[in-house]
Amino acid sequence: MTTKEQQDIDALAAMESLRGALADAGLVLPSLGVDSVSPALRLVELGRVRADVAARLAEALQRGGRQ
Repeated sequence: MTTKEQQDIDALAAMESLRGALADAGLVLPSLGVDSVSPALRLVELGRVRADVAARLAEALQRGGRQ
């Protein structure tokens, strides 16, 4: 992804997209949100999760999101 493409992505839209993809995989990141402190950077805050959720997230990424 180029720098220009990175700048064009809305943080809120990216966060909602990630939330939906995680939900499809049966995962919830309770602290997922947009970083409001530095809006120009368009950061998505992933937050903290329990170890079992982190392990399930890693498994989902390793299998490419396939159930």
